Amino acid sequence: MANYPSAKFMECLQYAAFKHREQRRKDPKETPYVNHVINVSTILSVEACITDEAVLMAALLHDVVEDTDATFTDVEQLFGADICGLVREVTDDKSLEKQERKRLQIEKAAKTSHRAKLIKLADKLDNLRDLQVNTPTGWTEERRNQYFVWAKKVVDNLRGTNANLELKLDEIFRQRGLL
Repeated sequence: MANYPSAKFMECLQYAAFKHREQRRKDPKETPYVNHVINVSTILSVEACITDEAVLMAALLHDVVEDTDATFTDVEQLFGADICGLVREVTDDKSLEKQERKRLQIEKAAKTSHRAKLIKLADKLDNLRDLQVNTPTGWTEERRNQYFVWAKKVVDNLRGTNANLELKLDEIFRQRGLL
């Protein structure tokens, strides 16, 4: 990737911002949700040193099918089969119950492509960083703790993907007494 984002990357950023425009995180400040997808892409670029633009774009889109009216067809038509494939790999099936989706995330983590694993690691890192400082509205401390335990199981099945991200995640797990 050049030292500046491509026009396609900027279109992708704009698309993600538009699709997530009405959504808010569950933190007490109700942070705009789009900040999360931007964070995931930034973590990959800055902290994991990823220069694969398709991975960075898929990171921007990683929740767009799961959480908005966007479809895989939309993503493929706008951004191509490669990016759509990555988004598909990291998207949960919302027709399944929450516990089943969480179980499948643990199970499927080890079987995903290296590039999809990078997105999953950055996604978990951003979510856990947020959970370190914010308890989502309506969550008990027990639910918050359970999320850390579950996230570690997912991350354990992503090991060997990116040492930088894994070290940062391990520090969070260590602070939570999970290592």
